[in-house]
Amino acid sequence: MNQPWYSISWFSPQQWQQFHFENRLVLYAILGFALLFLVRSALNGRARQQLALSSGTKVGNRPLWQAGRYLLPGAFFLGVCCILIALARPQIIQERREEQSPGIDIMLAIDVSSSMAETDLKPNRLAAARRVAEDFVRGRKNDRIGLVAFAGEAFSLCPLTTDYTLLRRYLTDLNQRLIPASGTAIGDALGRCINRMRDAPTTDSASTGSKVVILLSDGENTAGNIDPMLAAKLSKAYDIRIYTIAVGRPGTVTSAVDSLAQVSAVDEGVLKAIARTADGSYYRATDARQLKQVFSRIDRLEKAPVRVRIYQDVQEYYRVYLNWGILFLLGALLLKSTIFGNVLED
Repeated sequence: MNQPWYSISWFSPQQWQQFHFENRLVLYAILGFALLFLVRSALNGRARQQLALSSGTKVGNRPLWQAGRYLLPGAFFLGVCCILIALARPQIIQERREEQSPGIDIMLAIDVSSSMAETDLKPNRLAAARRVAEDFVRGRKNDRIGLVAFAGEAFSLCPLTTDYTLLRRYLTDLNQRLIPASGTAIGDALGRCINRMRDAPTTDSASTGSKVVILLSDGENTAGNIDPMLAAKLSKAYDIRIYTIAVGRPGTVTSAVDSLAQVSAVDEGVLKAIARTADGSYYRATDARQLKQVFSRIDRLEKAPVRVRIYQDVQEYYRVYLNWGILFLLGALLLKSTIFGNVLED
C-alpha cells in the first residue's frame, strides 16, 4: 500500500475487506471494551449531580458546544481500539500457486493391419481408434508419449516426446498402407515399446518411473519374431504396465479390404494374458463410444501425482494502527493533563 499511515482511508470498509487478521479473536475484545465503556458512561451519568429549578429546566444541561467533554474519553476509546486492531495483526496476503507434475511415460501401440478397415466401428476401426487416441493425447499434461504402429511388422513412428502436436500428426498419418507386411505382430510391437522406454533418457520433466503401454489391436498374433507372452514378461521385468484393448465385435469378421475374403479373429486369451502378466488390464471396445470410455478409464488410472507449491507474500500493517493508537492515547493524555481537560469538563 502506497498511502501514508496517517491517511483516514485505513479505516474505510474497502480497506478492511482486503485484510486477513492473524489473531482474529482479538477483534472481539473491542466489543467487550465498548460494552464496558458504555456501562461506565451510564454509571457516571447517573452519579452526576443536577439541580432542578421550578421552571422544570436543569442546571446540569449544557449547550451544544460543550459536547467537547466527550473528546477525552473518545480519544482514549479510539486509542485502545487501534491498539487491539494492531494486536489482531492485519495483513494483506498475495498467494501464488504452482502445480508441478513430473508426468509418466506412455507408448501407444496401434494395429494398422488390413482388418482395421472393418466398419463395425464408424467410420472404420482404425479411424475411430485414431480419433480417440488424439483426444487422449490432447488431455495429457507433462507426460512423454510415443507411438508404435504394427501389422506384420512393427515400426516406431515417434519416440517418447512432450511435443503433442508432432505426435498427433503421426496419429493422423496412420493408415492400412503404412506397413505392407500382412499379419499382426503383437509381440514385436511390445518389444519396440519396451526398447523405447528402456533407452529413453531421463529428464527433469519426465517420468517418475511409471511406464505404460496401451496396445490396441483387433486380430490374433500371426506374425513377428517375439512371442507376446515373452514380451509381457520382459515388460513386467522393466516395471512397464500394459493395457490391452481388443477392437471390434467378438468372434470372426470378414475383411473387405480387397476382393479376396479374409477372416480374422480377436484372440482375447492372448490379450488378457498379456495384460495380466504385465499388471495391466484388458478391455474390449465394440463401438466408438466404448473405445472412448476405455481410454477415459485408462486416463483416470494413469495420473502422475501433482505437487502444489503455494507461495505467500505477507505484508503486515499492524504498525499503521499502532501509530494511530499511540496518537489517540497521546491526545487523551494531553487533554487530561492540561487546562483543556478542565475546560471541557466544566
